[in-house]
Amino acid sequence: MAKMRKKSDLPQKICATCGLPFVWRKKWAKDWDAVRYCSDKCRGAKGEKQNGPGK
Repeated sequence: MAKMRKKSDLPQKICATCGLPFVWRKKWAKDWDAVRYCSDKCRGAKGEKQNGPGK
């Protein structure tokens, strides 16, 4: 069985839309260099600036 990695050991990026950090996911393994957004919601709002939870 493979050794488990701590979440803090995974690579991190900052979302281009909301500015929040997000960590590597297995589904992004093949194209991690191309990932810019933390979620589908942020990718859909890429032209808009979000002000965070309070707006």
